[in-house]
Amino acid sequence: MNSKTLLQSIKTPFLVFFLLLFLGTLYAQEDYGIKTPDTQIFEQMDCCGRFATIWRNRSKEISMGVRQEKDRKLYLYLNNKEWFLNLFKNPKDGLAVDVVTKDMFDCDLAVLPKEIRGHVLKPLYTQDILPNVEQVQKGYYRLLVGTLPKTYHHKELEFNMLLINNNYLCNYYTTFSLQSFNFELLDTGLYLDSIQYRPKEWDKGFKEGTLRSEKVLRFQIPFKKNVNTFSAQDIKPLYDSLQLTDYDIKRIEITAYSSIEGSIEANAALQKQRANSIINALQTFQKPTIQTVVTTSENWVDFLNDIKGTPHDSLRFLSKSAIRQKLTEPGFSDMEYYLQHHRKALVNLYLDKVDAFTELSGEQLLQEFNTALLADELGKAEEIQYTLFRRMRNTEIDPNLLRQMEIPKQRRFVEFFNANSAFRYQMNQQDMFSTYYELQRLDSLMPNNKKVVYNLTALKLRMNHALRLMPDKAQLLKQIAQLRQLDLDEGLRQRLLVNLHIITAELLMREGDYDGKDESVAFILQAYTKIPLSDRDYLSLAQFVTYYYDRETAITLLRDKVNDIAVDKRLLFYYLNLTLIDETYTNDPDYRTIMLNAINLDQERFCGIFDSSEEGGVTFQLLKNAYLRDTYCENCGE
Repeated sequence: MNSKTLLQSIKTPFLVFFLLLFLGTLYAQEDYGIKTPDTQIFEQMDCCGRFATIWRNRSKEISMGVRQEKDRKLYLYLNNKEWFLNLFKNPKDGLAVDVVTKDMFDCDLAVLPKEIRGHVLKPLYTQDILPNVEQVQKGYYRLLVGTLPKTYHHKELEFNMLLINNNYLCNYYTTFSLQSFNFELLDTGLYLDSIQYRPKEWDKGFKEGTLRSEKVLRFQIPFKKNVNTFSAQDIKPLYDSLQLTDYDIKRIEITAYSSIEGSIEANAALQKQRANSIINALQTFQKPTIQTVVTTSENWVDFLNDIKGTPHDSLRFLSKSAIRQKLTEPGFSDMEYYLQHHRKALVNLYLDKVDAFTELSGEQLLQEFNTALLADELGKAEEIQYTLFRRMRNTEIDPNLLRQMEIPKQRRFVEFFNANSAFRYQMNQQDMFSTYYELQRLDSLMPNNKKVVYNLTALKLRMNHALRLMPDKAQLLKQIAQLRQLDLDEGLRQRLLVNLHIITAELLMREGDYDGKDESVAFILQAYTKIPLSDRDYLSLAQFVTYYYDRETAITLLRDKVNDIAVDKRLLFYYLNLTLIDETYTNDPDYRTIMLNAINLDQERFCGIFDSSEEGGVTFQLLKNAYLRDTYCENCGE
């Protein structure tokens, strides 16, 4: 969530952080008599020691942020009134807002100002602050800190803060916000015939989930230089190796990479031609039309990684245009040794099991299912049931047919009922509560059925999360322990436990029990290493840890995943948002590889990071960093 969304809806934890920039002198503009401490440490401590101690010892959960509202009023929002007010004890303790404009960082400026200073508004002092902090909802407060001058209308702005102790400027901070998505519980899925995951919207709007009839295959296809197309004969050995006898290809996603030499436009056209020829060749092996998504990119990631530590290492520090120019020079004639490995396609195939009942309508399938149950042909009934599920999910038949299945209410048919209930919830999560009560009745009919107990536990956790209710920890731990006795996969048990602690941490944070919250977070950080996680899981955990623990731990969670060319886009951008504000990371020469990977994946989104927090970016004041500014101006400058 960005700061704009955050401050419009103060219902979620703050994602606005403070970054110390520097102590410096005020410009000759109106300085309101604010003094700057001498640079000698002992004098700074004399002037700012009490303030520095309070700030240094603040809880990591404390956040603040300034937002412009109607009539150009500026408000400081905060989530800990007691700590905030403790900063202001002397009559001349106070704060002021500094209005900074993005045009201070234009790419056509030869030299940036050494200090970031815009227009400092009139300070507020202790007598202005203490009585005027108002509560906007439980745990969240605001303070009117000034009015924006009319001259700033239509400019892209950010609001920094001067923090004043006894009329001395002690700290100057810029706020930054983290672009984010709402984190989720780890997806525990529900048991149908096996664990099945509910459909979810992911990038490009594709609903990614699994039913028994579906599977996903991922592989690479290398491209030879000057080979632009693939025929069915070229692809047949690959197709045969996939053993797709019982499956059709429903969808193909291809990311086609070119090596970096040549023009961007020519590379993109060539890679699209190669990708489409792969799709056309695969289409010849089946009748159902294959849905396709093709993206193209230059392979800067592998290039920069492969030349590291080689005689060509110095290329890593040049601009992209300078690198292209170098590759045309005689001294770089050996570069094909590296470039040949960079031309490739990353392919995802989404498969559907071949429908054995293609000639039957939904109503006919329902009749066949009911007949098979009466004839005790349970295997056939199960196959028809999953054919119905698949067609319902593909919106080919009416989901209400589920309720017309004539399943006898007997113990031996519990798993048919369980599959129906779980599938109906996957299709419509508004059915969470009715599904839960149906599963309770099944549990009474057949106690200790692993699938039913698992589904009850997973749904109970989601109900607690949806209703923001503190879970009955003892009861849920008992159910999760029961699942160990029922021989549930240990990884799934751990996912349930992690979700229990995520919910607990959220509610303890809301109640201000930070120690209890940290205990739950500590369990999560210990348990996740035992669980196979998807990129979505890593992203969700990192966002949770950023909200409820600290940024550094979230960075550690993602660090090993962001150097892969096949990294999930949302995970990569979240990592950038966490690290761009910290020169500890951005000063590493390898950081450029991560940024160029992000630019390849979504240039517009990368450039948007450097918009103001009000416009959904992190902060345009990142452009004070020459390294980041060079990358921004090379790829985003108009």
